[in-house]
Amino acid sequence: MSANLELVSAIRSGLSRLADAKRAPGMKAYLKTEMPCRGVTVPLQRELVARAAADFPLESFDDWRETVLELWRGAEYREELGCAGFLAGQSRYRAFHTLAALPLYEELIVRGAWWDLVDDVATHRLGPLLLDFPEQMRTKMLAWSRDRSLWKRRSSIICQVTLKAKTDRELLFACIEPNLSDGDFFIRKAIGWALRALAHVDPDEVARYVRENESRPSPLSKREALKNL
Repeated sequence: MSANLELVSAIRSGLSRLADAKRAPGMKAYLKTEMPCRGVTVPLQRELVARAAADFPLESFDDWRETVLELWRGAEYREELGCAGFLAGQSRYRAFHTLAALPLYEELIVRGAWWDLVDDVATHRLGPLLLDFPEQMRTKMLAWSRDRSLWKRRSSIICQVTLKAKTDRELLFACIEPNLSDGDFFIRKAIGWALRALAHVDPDEVARYVRENESRPSPLSKREALKNL
């Protein structure tokens, strides 16, 4: 097993080619990152990754994982981290998106440690895994909901926001429970976001949950949860 260095090089050289020096300082300030930025927007990052992935195929799970980690661990610019996440999520690698990929996703979440890097992995990688491997992922998400890592806890809460009617309501509420009194903005926002997503398909259940826990969620969580009701 080995990383596809041509693919990694194509992404890095592409970011260099697309760099926007005028946009970069604002992006760095917006993301509150110490890493330098190239000033490449997310849509351009996605397009770049899709082209590179098509040009340099990855044939095995191990090669896919090692290539993502090569791009991630060797990143010098913030956009390389984002591209690593987008590379991990490419639909052409759907066969690799199994429980064996969870340690990779966990590294991207824990070391990413900011919403722009965490949320895409949490909502688009963990959610599908939960549908494919419900028992194993349920156990993992319950453990993550009590983890010391803020971002693993956030991920356990928001991992179902794209699942709509397939949301495991019991799991969602169980992941929210140990975090209801947390004062961190990103946890409070996550609770509201997850409940608001469920409200699109089950507004009565969300209204009931908020009503029965009236004094526990933060005003931010309640406001977000009930926004569309």
